[in-house]
Amino acid sequence: MFTGIIEAAGIIESLEQVGGDLRAVISSAEMDFNDVKTGDSICVSGVCLTALNIDDNSFSVDVSNETVSLTSFAQLQEGDKVNLEKAMQPQSRFGGHIVSGHVDGLAELVGRSQDGRSERLVFSTSPELNKYIAAKGSVCLEGISLTVNEVDDLQFGVNIIPHTAEKTTLGLLQVGSKVNLEVDIISRYLERLLVEMKDGMEDEIADGITLDKLISSGFIDKA
Repeated sequence: MFTGIIEAAGIIESLEQVGGDLRAVISSAEMDFNDVKTGDSICVSGVCLTALNIDDNSFSVDVSNETVSLTSFAQLQEGDKVNLEKAMQPQSRFGGHIVSGHVDGLAELVGRSQDGRSERLVFSTSPELNKYIAAKGSVCLEGISLTVNEVDDLQFGVNIIPHTAEKTTLGLLQVGSKVNLEVDIISRYLERLLVEMKDGMEDEIADGITLDKLISSGFIDKA
C-alpha cells in the first residue's frame, strides 16, 4: 500500500528481455535502501513492483508482459526518469490517498498551461476509466496523488505546484505523453456495491444500506 507522495526520483539504468518478460535495473541517489529487503514492494511511477538485487543505490524488478501492456513501461527507455515510493509503514504519515500500485490504464496529456506559480495539466482517458474520476476527488498519475480540479467529458484537470514539477516526472511531460493512471479505489468498491444492489441484493447489504438511501444522502446522483 502506498500514499502517492513521491519519496525520490530514480533512473532506468538498463532494460532487457529475460525469459519473455522485462527486467529493469533502477538506481536512485536520493532514496535510502537500508530498510528495503528482497521481496519488498516499491512503487515505480505508479506501478507496484517487487524489489530484487538491492544494493546501496539501486534495485532490479521483473515486469510481466501484462504490466508492460497496461502501463508506460512499454515506452520507457534507458536513462528515463521514474518516480519512486517505498511501501507505507504503519507509523508513516498518510499524506496522499490510498494507492495500491495496480495501474488501471493510461491517460494522455492533452493540455498544459501556467496557473500562477502552478501549472494546470489536462488529461484524457477512456470512458471505462473516466467514469471513476470525480471533481475534487483523488487520482494517481505516475504514482503521484493528485486532486482532480474538474471533469469535462473524457478529460480531467489537475494542478501541480513547482515542487511537484521539479521533483517528479510530471515536470517533464509534453502534450501527447501517456502516464499511468490508477483511479480511487473507493470508487471501485462503490460501483461494486451499486451493481449488487441493482441485481436485487439490497436486503443482503449490511446495516440496511439501500440505493434510495445513497441517493437521499447525496452519495450518488438520481440520474
